[in-house]
Amino acid sequence: MILPDAAFLHRLADLADAETMPRYRTDIAVDTKVKEGYSFDPVTEADREAEVAIRAEIGAHFPGHAILGEEFGLTGSGRVRWVLDPVDGTRPFICGLPVWGTLIGLTLDGRAELGMMSQPFTRERFWADRDGAWTERDGVRRPLATRDVGSLDRAILHTTSPEHFGDDLAPGFARFKAAVRMIRYGGECYAMAMIAAGRIDLAIEPSLQPYDIVALIPIIERAGGVVTRLDGGRAEEGGAVLVAATPALHAEALRILG
Repeated sequence: MILPDAAFLHRLADLADAETMPRYRTDIAVDTKVKEGYSFDPVTEADREAEVAIRAEIGAHFPGHAILGEEFGLTGSGRVRWVLDPVDGTRPFICGLPVWGTLIGLTLDGRAELGMMSQPFTRERFWADRDGAWTERDGVRRPLATRDVGSLDRAILHTTSPEHFGDDLAPGFARFKAAVRMIRYGGECYAMAMIAAGRIDLAIEPSLQPYDIVALIPIIERAGGVVTRLDGGRAEEGGAVLVAATPALHAEALRILG
């Protein structure tokens, strides 16, 4: 099956950027959605309008493709499914912190094949097509590659927030924190992109949705990294997810996590 090319991913990102950037660092209204485990799950006009724009463009060019988006759910069916998070990191978006991004992923028969993360404030894009994983800023493009620090005690670990690690994951997370060189919090999809870029070595997230991870899977995998659930399975459906820069680091992390 012929899949969309990288130019189409960039076209979708352009449309999303046109909706998010004019609303960024403005007095935008913030609503909340009902989400299990959260008393406040923010959503803004930027989230909704960016997804509307992406959906319209996909529908115009690929009307037979299914679309799963954070704001408007699932439409359509079939082998090809787009998975969209128009603003991954709405919390940093409303705080004015530039670690949010638009995530645009595509699965074929349930497996992530294409991915785009666009961060228009920093003028950066990170994407994966059939040829590899790439980043571009101000017209300068380069391939993405993870780094190999060798072992956990030399690794930088990232996660969104420690408050989401419940009783079942807390002991393993405590061991994990003690085993790495440094831990950082709150980088959202931008931290995941930094694993592909060779700046961070590990990420663990206890509760992701498909739209949080699908776009990032091919970017990280084609840069040399590994993305799985904590049980070692594929991560396209979300859940508790571990990302590592190398297969050896991933195996060591799974062992520590238990």
